[in-house]
Amino acid sequence: MHDLNDKADRAKDKKAMLGPDIDLGTFTDEPVAHPYMEDLSKLAEEDKQKILQAGVDVSGIGRSGTYLQMDTAVLHAHSKHEGLEVLPIKQALKECDWIKDYYWKLVSVDADKYTARAQLNLHDGYVIRALPGSKVIYPVQACLYIDKENLSQYVHNLIIAEEDSELHIITGCATAPHMKRGLHVGISEFFVKKNAKLSFTMIHNWAEDMMVRPRSVGIVEEGGLFLNNYICMKPVKSLQMYPTTHLVGKGAVSRFYSLLVGSVGSELDVGGRIFLKEEDTRAEIIARAISNGGRIISRGDLIGEKPGVKAHLECRGLLLKGGLIHAIPELQGKVEGVEMSHEAAVGKIAQEEILYLMSRGLTEDEATATIVRGFLSVDIPGLPPQLKAEIDRAVDMSEKDLM
Repeated sequence: MHDLNDKADRAKDKKAMLGPDIDLGTFTDEPVAHPYMEDLSKLAEEDKQKILQAGVDVSGIGRSGTYLQMDTAVLHAHSKHEGLEVLPIKQALKECDWIKDYYWKLVSVDADKYTARAQLNLHDGYVIRALPGSKVIYPVQACLYIDKENLSQYVHNLIIAEEDSELHIITGCATAPHMKRGLHVGISEFFVKKNAKLSFTMIHNWAEDMMVRPRSVGIVEEGGLFLNNYICMKPVKSLQMYPTTHLVGKGAVSRFYSLLVGSVGSELDVGGRIFLKEEDTRAEIIARAISNGGRIISRGDLIGEKPGVKAHLECRGLLLKGGLIHAIPELQGKVEGVEMSHEAAVGKIAQEEILYLMSRGLTEDEATATIVRGFLSVDIPGLPPQLKAEIDRAVDMSEKDLM
């Protein structure tokens, strides 16, 4: 296994990331019991609707498997596809000898106090694994749901695409309608083996006073492809995440795409970093951010370590109703022969664009909505139609909140 836990990089992360320091003692982390459910259609209707807004459909139609965790308890874990494993991580740690080759191998336990607490007080999480050669075309869905007020939820997820496999995942994080305050800490480790393809689409639908601290690292081997999509368009108190991917095999590719909306009172510090460690590796980080009165820091860091690598970073921000957008693009070319570029732009909707659309019969609100919809339209290559539809639905549901 590759040793990617570099102390210098961890120190840089701690210094660079902003956001309030969270007093973990102000939350409860005691286990919350919920019975296992074979039939998720029996879930309360309001809970169904909340997780649906995060892209998870309890019917399971058009899905290869489902994982649902409420608070600290696993409600459901099931695979419908041969060659696909969907397991609670606590079960896997007890029953699967191979799990030791992946658990805490990419993310450092001592990266910060959140990773340390997640190791000491693991509630659960999922293991989703496509076996060698398995083509899991229909997406697997996973949901981490919080129902208990003031709970701190600690989860650890392992996502493994074995050699020559294909795996698509849509994961939603959400809170119950009555929820106001809570903390979510999610550790995720991604392993994309030789010539494998993995797409991971995360949709967050939190309560307004939620504190969220995801910590994730991925590794992509020769000829592998990793698509990492992140969507957060609902209010959240504080979100801080900086996923990192290491391209360690020749021809490996990784692309990060994010759609962010910062509402009044929200603070989002979101970014991504990709190390291009071998020849012919490719990387792309694309971000779209709208401040609707919130504070958004959009980061991107590309590190080219071998000749012939190609990488591009793009961040575009739109100030809709005040707030702040701070774009921080970084490129590090460490050898001759790298090809790396970035562009960043922050602005507001041009009045002439609104006037033009109004001259075509739209109202001012309709014209603004049309421009915002176009701004959030990002073509993400390599996604199956089912996942593209879920992203479109998330954007559609957020439009009325923006206006």
